[in-house]
Amino acid sequence: MERRAFRVNGFIVLIGLLVLGAALAAVVVSAGWTDSVVALLGTVGPWGLAALVLLSGFTVVNPNEAKVVQFLGRYVGTVKETGFQWVLPFTTKQHVTLRVRNFETAKLKVNDADGNPVEIAAVVVYKVTDTAKAAFSVDDYEEYVAIQSEAAVRHLATSHPYDAHEEGRTSLRDGAEVAGELTAELRERTELAGVEVLEARITHLAYAPEIAQAMLVRQQAAQVVAARTHIVAGAVGMVRLALDRLAEEGVVDLDEERKAQMVSNLLVVLCGDRATQPVVNAGSLYS
Repeated sequence: MERRAFRVNGFIVLIGLLVLGAALAAVVVSAGWTDSVVALLGTVGPWGLAALVLLSGFTVVNPNEAKVVQFLGRYVGTVKETGFQWVLPFTTKQHVTLRVRNFETAKLKVNDADGNPVEIAAVVVYKVTDTAKAAFSVDDYEEYVAIQSEAAVRHLATSHPYDAHEEGRTSLRDGAEVAGELTAELRERTELAGVEVLEARITHLAYAPEIAQAMLVRQQAAQVVAARTHIVAGAVGMVRLALDRLAEEGVVDLDEERKAQMVSNLLVVLCGDRATQPVVNAGSLYS
């Protein structure tokens, strides 16, 4: 799990090293050339070596970035404080970005729940929340998220049909529900890598080219049937309203045969897909 690494403001350590360097320079100058080289090295050498060791602990942390610190293969902690920092010397510092990142998956060709081949792609927005898991749980957390995203999109496409022809069945075209399901699945898949998926949405959805034309005809037929059903329902209501109003206001007294004729004429006018031509009947309905 992620933990905070020991760190000190780098400028404080740098000032200390400058003071140490000035002191060593003063010792060298005051010793002069009369002292032996061995004595001079015995005085200045250890402090100079300590200064070189301290120099290896400096690092710079940029905004929305972190440094994962390791000492001889052991995880020491993570530095998230921005600026010039100093950590334990002889440590390796792995860079991990904390910025919000996003990418779009490739257009995948899969079969939906009904067995129809479809093309689907999604955009995934994520960020690193645990730098230790991102650095040590997987080899490359970016590649891990990309592969898991493609797997989740494939699973989503095979779990739902492109179009729901039954009421109450979720289809891939139900944007909000499908996005929520995809986001939840990706969060479970990427938690191991210390990554939080903020959002995942489908950006491309279409039938595969080999069946696109046939599915277009099917969709058009379904739309025509739905439209005709709506028109017929409205026409029946209008005919019923007309007959009831005529009866209530006593405009004309119609027997069953005349009512049937009137219903037939009104339905032809209201349900027809072309403009009707009025015909004036100068005779009688009865022979």
